[in-house]
Amino acid sequence: MENREIAIQCNNISKHFKGVYANKNINLTLYKGEILSILGENGSGKTTLMNMLSGIYQPEEGEIYINGELASIHSPKDAFTYGIGMVHQHFKLVEVFTALENIILGINDRRSVKEITASIKEITSKYGFEIDLNKKIYNMSVSEKQTVEIVKVLYRNANILILDEPTAVLTPQEIDKLFFVMEKMRDDGKSIIIITHKLNEVMRISDRITILRKGEYITTLNTNETNEKEITEFMVGRKIDLKLERLRILAGPPVLEARNLRILKDDGTVAIENLNFFLRGGQILGVAGIAGCGQKELCEAIVGLRPYEGVITHKGESINGFTPQMIKDIGIRMSFIPEDRLGLGLAPDLSITDNLLLKTYDEKKGILVDRKSARNDAVQLIERYKVVTPSTETPVKNLSGGNVQKILVGREIGNDPNVIITAYPVRGLDINSSYMIYDILNEEKSKNTAILFVGEDLDVLMTFCDKIMVLCHGVNMGIVHTKNTTKEEIGLMMTGSLDLTKDNKKIFGFADDSLVTDEKWEELLREDQIRRKK
Repeated sequence: MENREIAIQCNNISKHFKGVYANKNINLTLYKGEILSILGENGSGKTTLMNMLSGIYQPEEGEIYINGELASIHSPKDAFTYGIGMVHQHFKLVEVFTALENIILGINDRRSVKEITASIKEITSKYGFEIDLNKKIYNMSVSEKQTVEIVKVLYRNANILILDEPTAVLTPQEIDKLFFVMEKMRDDGKSIIIITHKLNEVMRISDRITILRKGEYITTLNTNETNEKEITEFMVGRKIDLKLERLRILAGPPVLEARNLRILKDDGTVAIENLNFFLRGGQILGVAGIAGCGQKELCEAIVGLRPYEGVITHKGESINGFTPQMIKDIGIRMSFIPEDRLGLGLAPDLSITDNLLLKTYDEKKGILVDRKSARNDAVQLIERYKVVTPSTETPVKNLSGGNVQKILVGREIGNDPNVIITAYPVRGLDINSSYMIYDILNEEKSKNTAILFVGEDLDVLMTFCDKIMVLCHGVNMGIVHTKNTTKEEIGLMMTGSLDLTKDNKKIFGFADDSLVTDEKWEELLREDQIRRKK
């Protein structure tokens, strides 16, 4: 490997913010024609390093060599000059433009549209991309948008590609296609850096792995000479037990049930259509689906933050039209861990203590609050979940993503819930923090809590959940037992290629298992329709 040509050489790269090093003396080598994975816990400096390579930040110390020459990268435009293109996790596309318009945006290309189109199609044909150049971005799936981003950097003659969490919201079939393309680009001599938290994908696609920890370079490993356990120990700095498993306990009766749910998005379009399911105590129901298939709206409707048609009951009693406070007032202990941690979940400008107070505040009791008790709770939360923070009074916006999530989860779990609604609870978290969240949810499951778990990693859903409900464009394609299905089957359901709703073995029945009888459901639905007409 050492005899191969070097695409990027970073020597003793350092970058700090407000006196704290994000990167300190980082050394990195990327060869031509290889796929290199960059791994590390949250706060290890991966993103900062990649932002320096792509021109968003500049190093304060050290040198970067591109193709053997000392490089000076002060902007993304400079990075493109050196043949470096980065595909961010959150795409940088203009939604109202077509794929073609996004690809050529910002380029002074004086050729005709016909000539430009021919050049783009040459790229897509060479690497096996499937793309409709005239399609608007807002009409595209996540996979299609990602394809546009990759083609965009290739059209700018990038020979070094940086992919940030490229598989986060793709189906197994889409991941296979992406990896096929990446391998073709590598074989064509291009160099690829991939950032991902999914170790199974790292082992599958990369040639080498560079590991960072707390802003410093730790080691580089040949993928075919290592394993997930060794990688994790280098990342964390100690031995760790990577044991994610489905807690096997006898599930209780349904706690929360939903029938004929119809939920709208903010723009008035349908998010969820005619959805039926229930949550059992002591059971985790996973929800799989491509991003934007109604997962967010479903969670918000259940907890009382979004209106809906249909009926939701808790232990047989309707909670239709109830706000979160009304749900709390009638004694239902429902916790919500949303994907938007610093928007819907926590108040970013408030301290840890004040964010705990928000959950217990009751306007009926006036303005008096018990800060001393809340501060004690904050201390216990910090100790239990190993939150890294200067104090209990630190604004949560100043903490890392992993620590913010620990505070949110700790606050919600601290209320001893019997129903937990959680969306992407480990998104963006390092492996250590992720396993802590899984352990917490399993502990709650053992207490007979009913859990709805919206996830994006099918390996986790398959291993961790008891059953999985698969959504495609807001419609239920089936609810499967994880022990009786495959990732490929779920992937086909996510894209709408397979619909199991007519197979009684694969979808919940309500007549036998439901806490509410069919006759009662009909009565509740009629009452809901009458209430809405009023």
